[in-house]
Amino acid sequence: MKNTYFNLIEQSFYFPQEGFDLQGGYLTFHGVSLKYLINKYGTPFRLMYLPKIGDQIKKARNLFNRAIKATGYKGKYHYCYCTKCCHFHHVVSTALRQNVDIETSSAFDIDLILKLYQKGELDKDIAIIHNGYKTEEYLKKILGLQDQGFVNSIIILDNPYELDKILKKSGDKKLKVGIRMAVDEESQSSYYTSRLGIPQSEILEYFKKKIRGKKNVELKMLHFFVDSGIKDTLYYWREFQKALKQYIELKKICPELDSLNLGGGFPIRSHLGFEYDYEYMIREIIKNIKEACNKEGVEEPHIYTEFGKYTVGESGAIIFSVIEQKQQNDKELWYIVDNSLMNTIPDAWSLFEKFILLPVNKWDNEYTRVSIGGISCDRSDYYNSEDMNQEILLPGYNRSDKEPLYLGFFHTGAYQDSISGYGGIKHCLIPAPKHVIIDRDETGNFKDYVYRNEQTVDDMLNILGYINE
Repeated sequence: MKNTYFNLIEQSFYFPQEGFDLQGGYLTFHGVSLKYLINKYGTPFRLMYLPKIGDQIKKARNLFNRAIKATGYKGKYHYCYCTKCCHFHHVVSTALRQNVDIETSSAFDIDLILKLYQKGELDKDIAIIHNGYKTEEYLKKILGLQDQGFVNSIIILDNPYELDKILKKSGDKKLKVGIRMAVDEESQSSYYTSRLGIPQSEILEYFKKKIRGKKNVELKMLHFFVDSGIKDTLYYWREFQKALKQYIELKKICPELDSLNLGGGFPIRSHLGFEYDYEYMIREIIKNIKEACNKEGVEEPHIYTEFGKYTVGESGAIIFSVIEQKQQNDKELWYIVDNSLMNTIPDAWSLFEKFILLPVNKWDNEYTRVSIGGISCDRSDYYNSEDMNQEILLPGYNRSDKEPLYLGFFHTGAYQDSISGYGGIKHCLIPAPKHVIIDRDETGNFKDYVYRNEQTVDDMLNILGYINE
């Protein structure tokens, strides 16, 4: 009996499972034939299955609304999409069709919102949560957005000095603001407290001195963010309880405060054995907030979540061909694919993220242990362990086979494009700085000139599909 790759997967996991199945010996992704796409487009290629975005939004919204109804919770639930996760027009417009709200991170995000409004894809009553450090340009554009009638624009104060900067620019304009609470990081982190937000011990005093009594400033939201996401761990619940306690203390002295922005996103499937009880976590979050608020006699807040990776991660995949195999020693067999892994899935080498890795074909071949290498000359251009195992097992094949082995990395829809700088875009749409060249002339004197100016808004929006689409 052969130890086929199909036998390995069938004995190790439930298979087929959501998003993955075999059709005629070839892998399908959300019912789409990958063999058809390979024949049509060749490899390598990146794909986004847009219907999955709507499925994810509906799933989370339904679970929150069911928990709210079951517990008699009085606040409402708001699903925000984090644009920084994937800024492409086809992705953001797909999310907006599900009536999501929006979270922004930098100045160019505001231009993106205006483009979407001009296209008729969002209304001025959409809730917009402005996170990130507020540069002069970012603040100017946020205030300009409010001047144009975007009535639910909430500026999240990331440090104690931002409000003074805002008030100098806004005059008598009425502002809705939130306060971001800095969380304590996990024990293995290289620092104790997040650089983002205002320390918890300073928030009440900050509100009393800087916000209370100002007729043109209304505190609407307390915001906290746990980088590792919403997980059933002691660490998450500890930070959650701190934020909940802080909300209640603020609410008692600030009646207009009415919203709690839950920190962190939901995890996505990074291996076929992934298990996560979304329903349980949501039910516990709602129950904890309701019980704490009722005990202290304060009204339950509206709940906001900012889901980026959860929204788009499982819609993405990258497909490669294995163009060579190299047996480097007795134990190390390398499959070389037709692109650079560092360029196409940068999270894998920079953040050690894992993705679902599956062959598209040759499931009836015997499996073997391999490492995967990209075609660049960098030693870091490889992938050699999966989330569940410290090794990769894939079908073996003969170099003389007519059809190459095709491999897919799945659930890669979040962050990969911006971190790799696809087409010139950058993380959070923060533009590349101007490029200055310095040389010496024949007499030894310095000479300098600008080789490239800083990226413009139109540069970014053109790449992302908002201009000339």
